[in-house]
Amino acid sequence: MMTSDERGEEFRSPGERERRVFEGAYEEPPIEQRKWAFLAHISAFAGFVIPFGNLLGPLIVWQMKRYDMPFAAEQAKEALNFQITMSIALTISAVLMVVFVGFLLLPLLVLAGIVLTLIAALHANDGKPYRYPFNLRLVR
Repeated sequence: MMTSDERGEEFRSPGERERRVFEGAYEEPPIEQRKWAFLAHISAFAGFVIPFGNLLGPLIVWQMKRYDMPFAAEQAKEALNFQITMSIALTISAVLMVVFVGFLLLPLLVLAGIVLTLIAALHANDGKPYRYPFNLRLVR
């Protein structure tokens, strides 16, 4: 079974694209797309200042660049999905504070969110697509 990406390249399996990127057989996106992809990941930190800013930043980048910059749009969508996943996990952790489990879980989630977002931003800046682990793919 063949699958294809946004550029119409065909791959035999869903993981083949990531393998080609890892092996260096995939062309690097232009610097402008890399900048926007970096901004999509870093804009999630707006959530520390603006309510729901962690969702709004990647959403705005995705909406602006979804038709003319495929790499930036893909990374913005990935960042948006991760921020939605983190929001759900943080809400569950807040509810679990009633039984004191949330007090242990909340700092771990915040730390993991910060570290994974920084790693994703650095990968995007290098032109390598990044897939967050444990990410719900709600926005396709």
